[in-house]
Amino acid sequence: MTTAADIMHPGARWIPATETLDRAAQLMRELNVGALPVSDPTDPNERMCGIITDRDIVVECVAAGHDPARVTAGDLCRGTPRWISADATVDDVLREMEGKQIRRLPVIDEHKRLVGMISEHDLASHLTDAQLAQFVERVYA
Repeated sequence: MTTAADIMHPGARWIPATETLDRAAQLMRELNVGALPVSDPTDPNERMCGIITDRDIVVECVAAGHDPARVTAGDLCRGTPRWISADATVDDVLREMEGKQIRRLPVIDEHKRLVGMISEHDLASHLTDAQLAQFVERVYA
């Protein structure tokens, strides 16, 4: 049985909610990623409070005329953060991503630590053509 841990991109990194968006963009460039989970630094367990994307930074900050050196990652976090357990099945991953129409999904271990991210690219590398077509139809519909 293939699990989330088998298909995820390991080594994902958090960004604190208090960090500015210019730093978030720099970290995305350094890691060659388009999204970062955001942690709540006031929580002793540093639980995820959201996720920000490169598109969020451009559309909701820069294009809106805000200074990314003054807007924080936490300012862009909205809604309930979604994640999946590393031992979840690929079917569980697909259900979560399709059900919430999300394109990136953080993966946590049994201690609630961030261990990876699953993106569309990761799915494309591990799904059958039929599974991938169904995913695209449900997420982008």
